[in-house]
Amino acid sequence: MPLAFAEPTDAAIPLHVVPADAVDDALAQLSPAGQAWADAQGFAGSLGQVLTVPDAQGHVSQVLVGYGSAAKRARDRFHMGAVARKLPAGTYDIKSGLSGDDLTEAALAWLLAGYSYDRYVKPSTAIAGLVAPDGVDAARIAIIANGEALTRELINTPASDMGPDELEEATRTLAAGHDASIHVTTGDDLITSNFPMIHTVGRASTRAPRLIDMRWGDKGPQLTLVGKGVCFDTGGLNIKPGASMGLMKKDMGGAATVLGLAHMIMALNLPLRLRVLIPAVENGIDGNAFRPQDILTSRKGLTVEINNTDAEGRLVLADALTLADEDDPALVISMATLTGAARVAVGPDIAPFFTDDDARADAIAKAARKVADPVWRMPFHAPYEAMIEPGIADLDNAPKGGFAGAITAALFLRRFVESPYMHFDIYGWQPSAAPSRPRGGVGMGARAVLEALPEMLDL
Repeated sequence: MPLAFAEPTDAAIPLHVVPADAVDDALAQLSPAGQAWADAQGFAGSLGQVLTVPDAQGHVSQVLVGYGSAAKRARDRFHMGAVARKLPAGTYDIKSGLSGDDLTEAALAWLLAGYSYDRYVKPSTAIAGLVAPDGVDAARIAIIANGEALTRELINTPASDMGPDELEEATRTLAAGHDASIHVTTGDDLITSNFPMIHTVGRASTRAPRLIDMRWGDKGPQLTLVGKGVCFDTGGLNIKPGASMGLMKKDMGGAATVLGLAHMIMALNLPLRLRVLIPAVENGIDGNAFRPQDILTSRKGLTVEINNTDAEGRLVLADALTLADEDDPALVISMATLTGAARVAVGPDIAPFFTDDDARADAIAKAARKVADPVWRMPFHAPYEAMIEPGIADLDNAPKGGFAGAITAALFLRRFVESPYMHFDIYGWQPSAAPSRPRGGVGMGARAVLEALPEMLDL
């Protein structure tokens, strides 16, 4: 079911958000019986604390929700998502305590709290409904929530049901819903169409590799999104240990994130031309798998020495980025679950990004703060270029030494793009449950990009 606000109704229960320093004022608005009830329940406005206030018949007449202190709130986000799951069944209406961006975040948090992955289990009980608060763009919030839900659903689906063919089908479904065109190059056609590295990485799997190419819009600047679609990564002949392979269904998280973002862009009918490129492969093991020390020639003509078959994402992205560059877009953005080094640098909750454009970097950072989608800029550090130059070929796909792994991967990708370029090295996974983010697949960076697009593309 789509994530949606409840229909407006006079029966909606008023909900008041109360910061810790405004408790006395809030309680003063209650009847003497209500004040006694609040005192008996120990309501102190603590972050996430819920007080249901009964009427004379014992029905819930209103709800007070603690909002804590600014310092407590700053330690996380989407606090109203946790509240949504604490409330009794019913429909609620936020009447006071929030405004502006805080109210928008609260409304989005409530919708996202309604997402659960239930493909293989009985659906969980629906959360309490929320009437779209006055003063928010309800349609935009619902579109963003459902774009995020698409991303989560794709990442959460195991590789047994989300291989390259299923990822293609998901893209076709999205395209059909927005009147977008789609073209897919599959299997050996990748060779004749000059996508050699996509073919090489995916050829050992029984599920054919492919390049998915979706286009939408006929006016405005062109934005090209490139998403890593490695539907499962064994590591290839440099096979991953079991502990590292356990989450590799999420290695198509970049593809899932750009598809969620694409839904947002198309549903909002932004005045731009959108292209989405997804190299969809499974990095398997067989007699025809590519090997360490192989040298591959890319679509761009650059040669790549393979020093680790587990650094395959940058190979498939390289051919897709070369294609992206060929029609001179205004901006290329790649998203990929690319390196463990990025996780070491910023952890699982922050999306590091790379760009040479200071103005666009500032736009992304500002947007990320506004929409509670944390990002952090990392450098395309030119002195490290030598680390990806092995001498025997133009590029090395896995420099030795272990230093600056996220940066050297980003530098590798930049070699294939001449157009304005931004790269996100995302995690795509929520390791433990948090408000509005159950454990599992999660979008990262998409809402920040969406918010920044008008400034970045002068829309």
